[in-house]
Amino acid sequence: QVQLVESGGGLVQPGGSLRLSCAATGSIFAIDGMGWYRQAPGKQRDMVATITSSGSTYYADSLKGRFIISRDNAKNMVYLQMNSLKPEDTAVYYCNSNIATMSRMREAMNYWGKGTLVTVSS
Repeated sequence: QVQLVESGGGLVQPGGSLRLSCAATGSIFAIDGMGWYRQAPGKQRDMVATITSSGSTYYADSLKGRFIISRDNAKNMVYLQMNSLKPEDTAVYYCNSNIATMSRMREAMNYWGKGTLVTVSS
């Protein structure tokens, strides 16, 4: 059983910063890619940023320069530093990862967290 648990969401004023964290727990053999997605009210879920196991990063074009994704492989954690936040960044942010478990070492499965709400408002 694998779980992804996000934390760090909340209410922040425009121009402010937040750091989201996601912990992968359970019977983990190996973690491949990790990433963050977001879903605003009434909209589809979109990719925010992803990071490979070797540290290569990819960002949605509109977020480059404001958001930074990082990971700690030793702790099975992925982070999202969000700066210069705008009201349009308001959304539920989801952690996503491809993980191979101890019972299925040869096949990584895709997992989602339950999400953490980020609200940008004055």
